[in-house]
Amino acid sequence: MNAFCAAVDWGTTSFRIWLVSQAGEILAERRSHEGMTHATQAGFANILNAHLGALGASSTLPVVICGMAGSRQGWTEARYLNVPTELTDIINGAVRVKNEHRDIRILPGLAQRLKERPDVMRGEETQLLGGVADQNNVALACMPGTHSKWVRLESRRVTAFSTYMTGELFGLISRDSILKHAMGEENTCDPEEEPFLRAVKDAHNNPTEITRLLFSIRAGQLLYDNPAQGNFARLSGLLIGGEIAAAISEFSNPDRVHLIASGKLFRLYEAALKCLAVPVVAIDADDAVLRGLLMAAQQYWPRSNSHYGQKKA
Repeated sequence: MNAFCAAVDWGTTSFRIWLVSQAGEILAERRSHEGMTHATQAGFANILNAHLGALGASSTLPVVICGMAGSRQGWTEARYLNVPTELTDIINGAVRVKNEHRDIRILPGLAQRLKERPDVMRGEETQLLGGVADQNNVALACMPGTHSKWVRLESRRVTAFSTYMTGELFGLISRDSILKHAMGEENTCDPEEEPFLRAVKDAHNNPTEITRLLFSIRAGQLLYDNPAQGNFARLSGLLIGGEIAAAISEFSNPDRVHLIASGKLFRLYEAALKCLAVPVVAIDADDAVLRGLLMAAQQYWPRSNSHYGQKKA
């Protein structure tokens, strides 16, 4: 089957590309660690063309991209759209990469230009487009990650969002703080076990005491020889519980949260939200970003042309 387009999610440290049909069927896929950090040295066009060649894509196959390739340090800057904004404005705000033989479009990020609450996102806006564009009422979306995003939407319009550095803080605290001695070599957390869930509730119920709660991990190790696995789970639970407490307070106790995530992060946040009695609408992050990219591609190239597709054998 001929491909309709290539869809790319280009992060800071990751790269994903799909060949898809016009109906959205995945025909081929590749993933690598050639994110923006690597691409600024190796060349964005070089990396993209190498993957397209490995997938057997034709030289005229169009490409739609979201993420850090559109940042100021990326391939071609796709300037932020200011919120509030319609989700469909993300499609309309794309830029075309110049001096390339194929049609390549890069989607813009979003910016919240409030001096007291400045914020930005790149890549997550495409997950929103593909994940919650069908929501006609008020919705709250959570997209966990190194920098977790919480987004308020009203009738398919992004009205506000906040970023929490939960994942990055977890890495810094577990590797480079005094708590690293309590973590050992642990790198797994069971979201259904008591240390994680208790920590989520502790942070949620005592958000102003988060630094005290964090140090209690060290004290518990020294005084009671608490095991590393439980300490690892407690650190994760405290940071996620604190994030949820702040977001729910900011966005006025929503009746449900649309959780756009995959894998381990989905399981952790789903368990945390459920233990706090917050209903969850589950949305797979990979599916959402691909749907968002395809929605954009179908508008840019409304008819599939015979010269698009894969090379003939």
